[in-house]
Amino acid sequence: MNQVVTKTLPNGLTVILAERRAAPVASFWLWYRVGSRNETPGLTGLSHWVEHMLFKGTKTHPQGDFDRMIQREGGQFNGMTWVDWTTFYATLPADRIGLALAIEADRMQNALFDPDEVESERTVIISEREGNENRPGYMLREQVQAASFLCHPYGHMVIGWKDDLRRITRDDLYAHYRAYYTPNNAVAVAVGDFRAEAMAARIEEAFGSIPPGPEPPPVRAVEPQPRAERRVTLHGPGGANYLLIAFQSLSAHDPDFFPLAVLTAVLDGARGLPPFGGSGLGRAARLHRALVNTGLALSVNASVAATLDPYLFALSATVRPEQDRAEVEQRILEELVRLQEEPVREDELARAIKGTRAMFAYGSESISNQAMWLGFAEMVADLDWLASYQDRLAAVTPEAIQRVARRLFQPENRVIGWYVAS
Repeated sequence: MNQVVTKTLPNGLTVILAERRAAPVASFWLWYRVGSRNETPGLTGLSHWVEHMLFKGTKTHPQGDFDRMIQREGGQFNGMTWVDWTTFYATLPADRIGLALAIEADRMQNALFDPDEVESERTVIISEREGNENRPGYMLREQVQAASFLCHPYGHMVIGWKDDLRRITRDDLYAHYRAYYTPNNAVAVAVGDFRAEAMAARIEEAFGSIPPGPEPPPVRAVEPQPRAERRVTLHGPGGANYLLIAFQSLSAHDPDFFPLAVLTAVLDGARGLPPFGGSGLGRAARLHRALVNTGLALSVNASVAATLDPYLFALSATVRPEQDRAEVEQRILEELVRLQEEPVREDELARAIKGTRAMFAYGSESISNQAMWLGFAEMVADLDWLASYQDRLAAVTPEAIQRVARRLFQPENRVIGWYVAS
């Protein structure tokens, strides 16, 4: 992405700006370097809950004000939390983007965390979690993810464990807010129809007087090298069986991340990166041909995420109850061995690279998504990672894919999980 301007304010806030004049629209995102990765046992789900609380009002704007203010100007407004980050964003007519700056500066320092609202949101979040528990795929993912990490906080889901959600206090939430939601732990991104110099001045006016917080506690946990295959079997109601095979993966800044992204497309077609990905192009890909076309599985999926620390490469399948589970599992593992032993054909590689690059391009078309990608890259790697994304995909070779397959797809590096319908 060209013509990107960066600066750092005296209080530590990183600012990233990109002028885009195709339409009179601007998008403002505020990213915090905090997610489920920054939580400790007994306090899982804190970051997601704090995100909810930042929509609950400040000293000058009661709950609901922010939404009404944005909607009145015809804008879009939301937030999300994931493993490495929390972000809030608004996309508005360019001449109204100052509203987004004012809202984010306000709730960076003045969120109320009213005790009654905390209790109300506890009910909402536990209800959200219980809704997830009605989905076999979620329950299996939670168990496999927990089994995949012995010590790293990536082992728990972003929403947190239910018993933690029942016990977390208002003081726990507020302490988390004060520790992490500070200018020196944040990145402000603006993309759209404005002059970069003028936008930089507006951001400094809105955020410059906010004092920096203490240096956030570092995440010291390093997941040890796996030494044994782990297995999970979960029984529950349902009309199908579900398979999930997870391998400890690579961080976004690992040089092998890009070959792994192309390898994923070879297996399952090109798609965007989680948690923003979708629209797979996988009918001609290996897993679909090997499992869906042969009737072994109803659906298959492969995914890799770009994360700060090594996360998970995941393979999943939905299987009829009468289907031999061992046969399905073995067929998927055979496809991984094939990647280790045989170089990918040039035409297959070209299709995977072209599709992956196309999905990245499609996901970068809107002003909102361009701002999203700039902030996301800064959270998990850096702006050079984003600028070189397309070129590094294009440079992937059959030998690189084979090397990554041999590096990751070892029995001791995997967790195999089944949800068995009963």
